[in-house]
Amino acid sequence: MKYRYRIAQTLLLTCLAAAGCSAPTASYDTLILNGTVYDGLGGEPKVADIAIAADRIAAIGDLSDATATQVIDASGKAVSPGFINMLSWATESLIEDGRAMSDVKQGVTLEVMGEGWSMGPLNDAQKDEAVRLQADIKYDVEWTTLGEYLEFLEAKGVSVNVASYVGATTVRIHEIGHEDRAATADELARMQELVRQAMREGAIGVGSSLSYAPSAFADTDELAALTQAAAEFGGAYISHIRSEGNELEESLQELIEISRRTGAPAEIYHLKASGKSNWNKLERAFEMVEEARAEGLRITADMYPYPAGASGLDLAMPLWVQEGGHEAWVERLKDPALRQRLLEEMTQPGDGWDNYYLQAGPDNIRLLGFKSDHLKPLTGKTLQEVADERGIHPAIAAMDLVVEDDSRVGVAYFSMTEENVRKKIAVPWVSFGSDEEASATEGVFLKSNNHPRAFGTFARVLGHYVRDEGIVSLQEAIRRMTSLPAENISIRDRGRLQDGYYADIVIFDADTVTDHATFEKPHQYATGIEHVFVNGVQVLRDGEHTGATPGRVVRGPGWIGWEN
Repeated sequence: MKYRYRIAQTLLLTCLAAAGCSAPTASYDTLILNGTVYDGLGGEPKVADIAIAADRIAAIGDLSDATATQVIDASGKAVSPGFINMLSWATESLIEDGRAMSDVKQGVTLEVMGEGWSMGPLNDAQKDEAVRLQADIKYDVEWTTLGEYLEFLEAKGVSVNVASYVGATTVRIHEIGHEDRAATADELARMQELVRQAMREGAIGVGSSLSYAPSAFADTDELAALTQAAAEFGGAYISHIRSEGNELEESLQELIEISRRTGAPAEIYHLKASGKSNWNKLERAFEMVEEARAEGLRITADMYPYPAGASGLDLAMPLWVQEGGHEAWVERLKDPALRQRLLEEMTQPGDGWDNYYLQAGPDNIRLLGFKSDHLKPLTGKTLQEVADERGIHPAIAAMDLVVEDDSRVGVAYFSMTEENVRKKIAVPWVSFGSDEEASATEGVFLKSNNHPRAFGTFARVLGHYVRDEGIVSLQEAIRRMTSLPAENISIRDRGRLQDGYYADIVIFDADTVTDHATFEKPHQYATGIEHVFVNGVQVLRDGEHTGATPGRVVRGPGWIGWEN
């Protein structure tokens, strides 16, 4: 498409050179006039017009003589590339509601999934398990491979573009199950081939999540082998590293070593130093990344702008109790002898796992979501409050809730510091991700609480940290929401406002953009984002969703379709 416009421009210049030839009036689908344009590269903005034709940006500059079917006056507004959510858990929410409401209202136009678990490749046992463990959102698993899942979303209709890493956890379960053991040579070879197939289908690379079982059962050699398979296709490695607390430096070194062995770029998911005794380790983490980058390694990170994370109660318990999968975990939690051992380990410092029960403390573990209707009234309470109501130890309460709900139980862990959030926002190689679903303020989404990052991540950066606190400039924040992640995941023609690029565009009021979601009232949309285009189609108009679903699969560097 972009070449069509270049040819047209060449013909126009040829015509103008001939005697008596006058320039025709250019006509486009949409004109965005008089906006303050941030191209995504971090330079100073400029007032300019942008033309959209079909799914591409057709021209940028003075287009006052052009015409269009739709004209938007963006005077006084910021115009930027669509934002890229580098850590999205919209995998199920997009099946339920393809509008991606909470993200579109923040200017997100691309969801990047695959933190350890991906929606393919799946064998029959994995499909059965996926259905069995579903909570509020119910769906049939109509796909087998990761590429088929992404195409399923596109065919269903989604308002945002979608991309994914292939999960190292997913391919491990595919071949080994939930056992705590090393892969055999044959199993590892099959896992590598699953990665190669995912890369051919358009995966970005390999994603791991090493604080969780069975992800944590993979050693460095296994992860490097999977990353090497992805690197054959230009793919990257991204990881929720083994420890974000007591063994932060060792875990970060493992990620750097995998990049060094394979030559693949590597990114740290939600970079943090968790637990008060570990807060001072963040500066050393910065130094380690800078040293690796100076060595020539392509190491980056992403973050969410909150001092609390969200996960499940599995992070409050050691890995041995979870070996064998969810059902085995629940059965162990019913054993009195094992419960006593578990109580001792949860309440005492130890090595080999990030003990979020101790890092946050039961007063700072907030319950977010349950499968069971009879437990949903506990949503929003702390683990300590539930324990007090039941007259039991909070660690025992955690065990009971997992058993009663037959789920990992969604919780928020308040284990970080606001000072470190500000420090991370100032780092130029850190992009942003919500680590949440693309939610809505209606229907099934009201049955559980989100972390407020689902509704506020990008708006919070732009409003609170850029405008109000001045930690970085607006153009720098936009660069780290657009061209930086686009380059990190090696996608084409996105992440910039440039002639010929896809028309993923956000128009917002930099003076008013604000997040409103809180832990007490998380279901609140951000405001200040006025218009959003995805592939040239408007999905947000004057702050309201249009209902359009023009989202597409965005494929990584190994996709065989690039050869066609």
